[in-house]
Amino acid sequence: MSMLEIKNYSKSYGEGKKAADNVSITVESGDIYGFIGHNGAGKSTTIRAVVGVLDFTEGEIYIDGHSVKTESMECKKITAYIPDNPDLYENLTGIQYLNFVADVFDIGAAEREEKIKKYADKFEITNSLGDLISSYSHGMKQKVAIISALIHDPKLLVLDEPFVGLDPKATFILKEIMHEMCDKGTAIFFSTHVLDVAEKLCNKVAIIKQGKIIASGTMEELTEGHSLEETFLETAENIQASKEDDNE
Repeated sequence: MSMLEIKNYSKSYGEGKKAADNVSITVESGDIYGFIGHNGAGKSTTIRAVVGVLDFTEGEIYIDGHSVKTESMECKKITAYIPDNPDLYENLTGIQYLNFVADVFDIGAAEREEKIKKYADKFEITNSLGDLISSYSHGMKQKVAIISALIHDPKLLVLDEPFVGLDPKATFILKEIMHEMCDKGTAIFFSTHVLDVAEKLCNKVAIIKQGKIIASGTMEELTEGHSLEETFLETAENIQASKEDDNE
């Protein structure tokens, strides 16, 4: 079942320069879908449109059949978003922030307590939840953002460079959680430029270059026995060579 459908999405900035150019991607329930490209390739522009942070006019985006444009509230109820640089309310303590998010999603006391304990223990930040977020390191803020995203059992989890700033143990735990969620049917769509992580974690990938999808499919289809890094570099180089031929 399709949980996220991006259909012919484009976004232009300034003098008609397209940050995203006719992007089409389908993420199904249970997928861990990697969105791969260099910095500035159009990953964040696409992700921010998916989660309703960035308005768009060209193309359509659907989450569980609901239009991001016209049914944004329905989409946000079942989606969780972890940006690459979490912007949390720094005048709250960790536990106050997590309770605030639980209130937004109308999560009952017993359920929120169980979820917060489970994930705070996993990430080893239980003893710091009473401290102000302003005192947290970047990694600590990232862990709180991750926990807040899991409180309402989202059907779609969207992450922008989720492993940046996490220590190796926290990275391992997040990967475990992603697998657990997919086993329950959650769809995960995340951007990264760390190709070895994507290769081990994802069952599907899309490669974006200068706003265009240049390859997409299952990991097996794309790599065909090569590493994802080799496939990425070869695909990008072939596209560049093709452009140069067209310009001659």
